[in-house]
Amino acid sequence: MTTSTPRTTGPADHPPAGPVWPAPPGLESAWRLPIVGRLLRAQARVRRIDRRHPWLFDSFVLPVIVAVTLLDALFGGDSGPFDTSAARDALPPGPLVVVTALMVVPLWWRRRRPAVVFCVVAVLALVPWTLDLWLLAAACLLAALHSLALHGPLRLLGWATAVALVEMCGAVWFLLPTDQPLIGLLLLASQLIAAIALGLALRIQRVYLAALKERAARLEVERDQREQITAAAERSRVAREMHDIVGHNLSVIVGLADGAASLATGQDEDTAEALRMIGDTGRQAMDELRRVLGVLGARRREEPPLGPQPGLADLPTLLSRVRAAGVSVSYRTEGDLVPLGGGVQLTVYRVVQEALTNALKHAGPGTQAEVTVAVVPGGIRVRVVDTGPPPGAQPPRPVGDGSGHGLVGIRQRSAMYGGTVTAGRRPGRPGWLVDVTLETPESEPAVESTPLAPAPAPASGGHAS
Repeated sequence: MTTSTPRTTGPADHPPAGPVWPAPPGLESAWRLPIVGRLLRAQARVRRIDRRHPWLFDSFVLPVIVAVTLLDALFGGDSGPFDTSAARDALPPGPLVVVTALMVVPLWWRRRRPAVVFCVVAVLALVPWTLDLWLLAAACLLAALHSLALHGPLRLLGWATAVALVEMCGAVWFLLPTDQPLIGLLLLASQLIAAIALGLALRIQRVYLAALKERAARLEVERDQREQITAAAERSRVAREMHDIVGHNLSVIVGLADGAASLATGQDEDTAEALRMIGDTGRQAMDELRRVLGVLGARRREEPPLGPQPGLADLPTLLSRVRAAGVSVSYRTEGDLVPLGGGVQLTVYRVVQEALTNALKHAGPGTQAEVTVAVVPGGIRVRVVDTGPPPGAQPPRPVGDGSGHGLVGIRQRSAMYGGTVTAGRRPGRPGWLVDVTLETPESEPAVESTPLAPAPAPASGGHAS
């Protein structure tokens, strides 16, 4: 005895009431047929060949029309609506070939000049209509009209159709021998409609395919835009995470350094000063980090600034850090620098910072530097000069690739205030010179003072970062 495992029945186990009819095969199933795929591939190959060699298909149709019309004129019967046996017997083969060539040759330009070709064929068709060569005239006229519907301007298609109908009606009623003019006219008119319909159908198909290609290209562009937006959002998220993590760690470092400096005060002044420098450097790193992450999108526009930008008041702190690193720096100012705006002060601070950083990297700890910030008529001048490596000392190995990004940054910052930058070796003396003149905006007036002596043109070469 065989037992089966019971199972729970569901809606799918109960067939619906009434007969079940199979779903009719749709267009999707037709596209999956092998023969359709072969036809589509063959059509694609034919179009590629036609694009590369358009004259090939233009010439291929002409022998077909010539063969059909000549065979009908020489050996055709009288089964049609027109009795052309008398004209066929009276027309020699030579003139028949000439008339055929005269009608067929203009069709070679039917795709490049469809309107002109139709006009020429419509005029020349009066000759075969007169000679009772109705098939030659109708075939050439319909081929020209089909090309006009497929390639020509649509505003001329209506007029061309009317001209073709009038010409066919005149040929049927006055030129061609027939006992059944209505049947003959119906035959020609049906062929005329078929040629126009086929041309318009192919034209609509090409327009539809072009629209599909354009839509596919537009979708591809939209996809790329979505990817860029997604990447920007991801960069913003990563920037926020870096701000939270790295900023927090820097804050901890600064707090620990300040606490340790407070504990070391009065016990070991060198240690306390080193710890205070660590704290100041950490604060500066936090400011730079916040500014860079703000460019990446971590900071919203409506948020207030995270901290004040450095200015001229912060230069002594910067110089003290450089002196602690071993560079002897002298600093002097000329004129009243208080009225300068924050943007100009930030630019001056960055110029001095970059120039001293270059001196420390390329001249070494034993060098001497002189920083001068002076108010000149219409602007402010910043001059940083170093003496180069000490005598007998080995110049330090430059940090980085020496590509001059620091000087590029100085020039870019100075260009915002219409500044000029002179940077290079001091002529005749060791060391490096950075001389920057900035224009003071009208909203940031500067007090006139005695200008500095013009800086000499520096020689080529030297350190750059």
